[in-house]
Amino acid sequence: MTAQPHPERAGVPPSCAACPAFHNRLCYALTQAIAGEPSANEPHDHSALARRSIWREGERLDRVPVICQGWAATAIAMSDGRRQILSFLLPGEMVSAVLIHQPVSQCSVEAITDVRFRMFPRAAIKDALLRQPDLAATVTKLWTDEAARADRLAIDLGRRGAAERIASLILNLADRLQSRGMMQGQTMDFPLRQHHIADAAGLTVVHVGNVLAEFRRGGLIDINERSLTIRDASGLRRVADAD
Repeated sequence: MTAQPHPERAGVPPSCAACPAFHNRLCYALTQAIAGEPSANEPHDHSALARRSIWREGERLDRVPVICQGWAATAIAMSDGRRQILSFLLPGEMVSAVLIHQPVSQCSVEAITDVRFRMFPRAAIKDALLRQPDLAATVTKLWTDEAARADRLAIDLGRRGAAERIASLILNLADRLQSRGMMQGQTMDFPLRQHHIADAAGLTVVHVGNVLAEFRRGGLIDINERSLTIRDASGLRRVADAD
């Protein structure tokens, strides 16, 4: 499901105009903010194939990445080989606002689908934030959204059951995709496999499969290899909000 360019995007570079996250204008605003800077400060575009590691925990990043296209995940690896997915990254999202001030990645980043991302010089971002209050407000919101996701993860893992965690994850992704115009009705592209959901929800793959099967039998969702359709949003919310 590819977002179509909107008339208000006339004159915008095609890669930005077609971006499903153009509405938050982060990547485009950052690109414009550092326009005219020395060539060393120009943003660099990169891509990564699905299922490939993009950065590893502890790796130093000289630039700050923003996802332009595709899905990625941030994760922490444990010594026994398990991992905890911290968040799923969608188009228009900075990998972590912390990287504006901290050059060392605190988690690994993996491409779930093929991913295109843009790397912005850290010093140029800091200068732009000082000059442009609107841009600073946008980045501040991303920072608070990132903190809210961390808080929600802590609540999910500490206080919610398996069905609640998975229902909450689906609804959160649906809300974020809807804001980008990346849903058709109640249907969304859904490249996550059961192991992604398991690593995000702190569950086993078998448990995830059982919960998804229960959701299907209950008429809450339809899911296949490429998409997920929410059939009963109210029912799914009741599951997510269960005590």
